[in-house]
Amino acid sequence: MIYLDNAATSRRKPQEVIDAVVFAMTSLGNAGRGTTEAALDAARTIYGARDKIAGFFGVKNPKQVVFTSNSTESLNIAIHGLIKPGDHVISSVMEHNSVLRPLYEREEAGAELTLTECDEKGRLLTDDIEKNIRDNTRAIVLTHGSNLTGNVNDIERVGRIAKAHGLLFIVDASQTAGVIPIDVEKMNIDVLCFTGHKSLLGPQGTGGMCVREGLEMEPLKRGGSGVDTYNHRHPSEMPTALEAGTLNGHGIAGLSAAIDFIEKTGIDEIREKEQSLMKRFVEGVRDISGVKLYGDLDAEVRCPVVALNIGNADSSEISDILSMDYDIATRPGAHCAPEMHKSLGTVEQGAVRFSMSYFNTGEEIDAAICAVREISEEFSEEN
Repeated sequence: MIYLDNAATSRRKPQEVIDAVVFAMTSLGNAGRGTTEAALDAARTIYGARDKIAGFFGVKNPKQVVFTSNSTESLNIAIHGLIKPGDHVISSVMEHNSVLRPLYEREEAGAELTLTECDEKGRLLTDDIEKNIRDNTRAIVLTHGSNLTGNVNDIERVGRIAKAHGLLFIVDASQTAGVIPIDVEKMNIDVLCFTGHKSLLGPQGTGGMCVREGLEMEPLKRGGSGVDTYNHRHPSEMPTALEAGTLNGHGIAGLSAAIDFIEKTGIDEIREKEQSLMKRFVEGVRDISGVKLYGDLDAEVRCPVVALNIGNADSSEISDILSMDYDIATRPGAHCAPEMHKSLGTVEQGAVRFSMSYFNTGEEIDAAICAVREISEEFSEEN
């Protein structure tokens, strides 16, 4: 299989990640639950990962790194824990449903919501963010990179806007963590939400959030913590305040190894290879008759994502042909990004998304280009 669905999950993991998960599953106990050597090893593994992630994202205090199951859980914790009735929130039409649905729920509970628009290439109209700030604006919630178009937002600029107006800045880094450098201090990010299984190359079921020191939010879950057992309320100290229940120690061990791999390989080298593969694909398909591409394909920095359609064909039909006839894995449909599809005019057709990984090869990209050309020719002959 030629796997080009890495925006959904990176399928190939570094061998170090696999080895770390296997070792953890055969040796670790439950962190914070007792003082057996197995429990202590789990605690050391989790703290080590917490410390690495803090360094990776520019967090000064590792206790401000919270582990979750994915960025969806992180975003739900942040949005439900910080946005109250009467608050106004600014977001965008670029967002994934993991941002939109919690925001819509907050809106139903009495919060106010503004979604800023994009231009014809799916680029955020950043100036509109500042124009929409009101007296009751509480937060800006924004994706770093679109999972549909691959467009990357200037979160450092938006962070400056948020800071200037005393607003919270919550960032969804699902598509960028691990491939585009992020420094929460420099970018004035109050809550960074990330997932482990995409560009961070870690296991599924891992993710987290980096929370600005001193920022308090209501936890989404309450329960066992291993400390302060007789307290009726969940502990308020970080990171325990936002980590109820047993953590995914096995997955976190794999995520820790993935961070090691990225730092050893070099995030710049990873990004440059993925950008090269993406550009190779774009240049190979952009002049094929019937192919329509979406997003700012000439931007200097993009997520390694290319969305396209062939004529008026349904995206699911094209993706099925790619899978069954060419053994190429892509993602069709709406990609959990409904407002972005409305903006692009692709609600009915959807789009076929090709997303590249550091582990893909130029030969695989060339095979995908050839497949798109042949499918386009076939549909052209039929019409």
